[in-house]
Amino acid sequence: MDDTASIPLDAETKVTERPADHEAELRLWLRLLTCTTLIEGEVRSRLRDTFDVTLPRFDLMAQLDKTPGGMTLGELSQRMMVSAGNVTGLTERLESQGMLERRASPSDRRAQIVSLTADGRRAFRAMARTHEDWIAEIFSGLSSDDMDTLMRLLAKTKASARRAKDAGAQ
Repeated sequence: MDDTASIPLDAETKVTERPADHEAELRLWLRLLTCTTLIEGEVRSRLRDTFDVTLPRFDLMAQLDKTPGGMTLGELSQRMMVSAGNVTGLTERLESQGMLERRASPSDRRAQIVSLTADGRRAFRAMARTHEDWIAEIFSGLSSDDMDTLMRLLAKTKASARRAKDAGAQ
């Protein structure tokens, strides 16, 4: 019996073992997905272990840090590309921790505007500085030229994906 058969492999590795069964585009997609999953998992783990915060809470705080006047829950939902229910749950937890506050919207009594408290802004900015260091560490194996090339190629990839999305929507 082959001992390697019992070792679980990621999707990218499985595809490389049978390249004739897959197109180059599929291999590229799986490589991108694998990279994203690895990086996101590491960031999630470090946020949890270092700051006892989840990635969605960090992301919500990042959105609010960019908008000192605050945002409605609907605006947050759109920017974060998650449901209003998800945003409501996140804001409730952060509010209970004293990280953000809510106030009525002056233009729409039904809407609430949420913003970071002074403590929330300080906590987020400390997390953001550490987060930047982690990202630099994760990409430390790439030279400046490598990163420039990757950014250029990813911009082309993004444009291609947008064209495909637009074509599919018609």
